[in-house]
Amino acid sequence: MLLSNYSGYTLEAGIDEAGRGCLAGPVVAAAVILPAGYSHPLLNDSKQLSKKQREQLREVILQDAVCWAVGEASPAEIDEVNILNATYLAMHRAIAGLQLQPEYLLIDGNRFKTALATPYACIVKGDGKYLSIAAASVLAKTHRDDYMCSFTEESEKYGWAQNAGYPTKQHRDAIAKYGATPYHRQSFTLLPKQLPLFK
Repeated sequence: MLLSNYSGYTLEAGIDEAGRGCLAGPVVAAAVILPAGYSHPLLNDSKQLSKKQREQLREVILQDAVCWAVGEASPAEIDEVNILNATYLAMHRAIAGLQLQPEYLLIDGNRFKTALATPYACIVKGDGKYLSIAAASVLAKTHRDDYMCSFTEESEKYGWAQNAGYPTKQHRDAIAKYGATPYHRQSFTLLPKQLPLFK
């Protein structure tokens, strides 16, 4: 049973990301403030849900949330500042996009770096413990999956509709065959034996 609140503050924002381990595409973060005492029987860590369940829950979250926002950091930004700092950047963009100022931030994971005065806590595997983080995980995952499917030619060649840019055999075989795209992260090891892949 996931919990509805950690801090006691009403405007507690759950924050999670998707795409840190991908070879291509942005890292995406979402921030969600749910109503006090909120509950939903299906809401859970997005990795524990089917694609259909995530899509259904996305609509529920968008309707039920007090407010929500999504932020991204691009492949170029990932290459420039590294994936950890790019994740913080995406999280801050999501927080900044909220229509209401959160009183408390609940971050999925074991670390966070910020200049914000807002108090926060890092919760390891928080997307399986707190509803607001689970909601953020669903929004971040579904937003990112849709984005990766929007590049019709690349998505078809590299299998992004299936692998969302993660380093599957299908994806790496396509990189070996076709080379890399501008959407790939140049600072990542795209193939086990890194080659000058960028055109």
